[in-house]
Amino acid sequence: MDERIFRAIQSRREFFRSTAGGIGTMALANLLQQEGRAGQLGNPLAPRKPHFAPKAKNIIFLFMEGGPSQLDLFDPKPELSKWDGKPLPESLTKNLQLAFIKPTAAVLASRREFKPRGQSGMEISDYLPHLATVADDITLVRSMHTDAFNHHPGQLLLFSGSTQVGRPSLGSWVVYGLGSESQNLPGFVVLSSGAGTSGGASNYGSGFLPSSYSGTTFRSSGDPILYLSNPQGVSKDTQRATLDVLKDLNEEHEAKTGDLEIASRINSYELAFRMQMSSPELLDFSKESKETLDSYGITNDTTKTFGTNCLLARRLVERGVRCVMLMHASWDDHSDINRKLKKNCDATDQGAAALVKDLKQRGLLEDTLVVWGGEFGRTPMCEVRNPSDIYSAGRDHHPVAYSMWMAGGGLKKGAVIGKTDDLCFHIEEDPIHVHDLQATLLHCLGFDHTRLTYNYMGRDFRLTDVEGKVVKKLLG
Repeated sequence: MDERIFRAIQSRREFFRSTAGGIGTMALANLLQQEGRAGQLGNPLAPRKPHFAPKAKNIIFLFMEGGPSQLDLFDPKPELSKWDGKPLPESLTKNLQLAFIKPTAAVLASRREFKPRGQSGMEISDYLPHLATVADDITLVRSMHTDAFNHHPGQLLLFSGSTQVGRPSLGSWVVYGLGSESQNLPGFVVLSSGAGTSGGASNYGSGFLPSSYSGTTFRSSGDPILYLSNPQGVSKDTQRATLDVLKDLNEEHEAKTGDLEIASRINSYELAFRMQMSSPELLDFSKESKETLDSYGITNDTTKTFGTNCLLARRLVERGVRCVMLMHASWDDHSDINRKLKKNCDATDQGAAALVKDLKQRGLLEDTLVVWGGEFGRTPMCEVRNPSDIYSAGRDHHPVAYSMWMAGGGLKKGAVIGKTDDLCFHIEEDPIHVHDLQATLLHCLGFDHTRLTYNYMGRDFRLTDVEGKVVKKLLG
């Protein structure tokens, strides 16, 4: 072969080898632009505009894992006393799916005392004295319902819109749609207390979305994230130089492949480096007043852990974090419900109420959604796991009618939405499915839930799957 021809062939090959990555990246950018995902080629957490002007820009979800008893906390039913110790009529329990007990189980009337609270007259249990002080700032929903009657499927449905594992969580959808206003902290932070949730990481995972949108778990003491501190002998300059080399290699590979996960990896390394400076300041409460610390219950052993997480949630949204999830487990009271329920209320009531008050006082509640609730409620019938102990009665899972409360971010104040029957068994007015809740929360954040989609395996997915409607009665 002629040497000149050989060199020409090599030149053409070299041209395509050296430019294919750029051409491919341009083509990828065009496709992402059509799908509304062009920002993922740069910083995947860069702030983005929603579909329309939002009422809220942040969300704090207080997830009470296990299913708190609406009968004993939010939905008084004096008529149950007439059925106490007796089975309900078959007409009410026919075709009912329950996790453990039979539909013929005896009724357990609530022993709790309910009183009207605030100017709204909202009735709240004596187990929640602190929440009672913010009754006029919250919206109480008594007509929630879900399709799942066991914990893991129920949590998946609540947070990912599907009982199938592998879908993105609520927080991941929010950060995917809005990005984050924080440059030094993750867009989605997870804090936990109690025994741990059945759903685990699936409650805050990014599913098939890029991993940049996953929730990042923080600890409430010590290093917020394990291994965030450098090992002994590794200076900040050495670490920076190492990351620069790693970034150059990743960027070179990204240019060749267009793989979005490489961009996520680069962003994760860079974010972790910036977090080493910002996270210690986040946990430094020395500038918080004694009044603030006392209001969250941080000086009390019973309320300290959850109260600390609530204060951290406020500090995180102040610093631009888009979504904060607090998980407290477990409210799964199949036995000894009065004692166990009181223990969880004692641990969480003060911190949750303080969070609402603190956000309001700082002018943050208007653009921050606060949501409190579990994956389902509890039955009016009792479950007795120890027949020899008459005080050991609990309640089974009840997905067809339960309660949650919300505050801030464009929601009504001091309102009670929905109504259940006299036995708290079925919904009589304004049923709200978990998909309706998801659609409404996204609406407050400026999204049409049918348009916030991600194309995966040939079809567009969304948080609300193929259902869900905005509940206008919840909006202020």
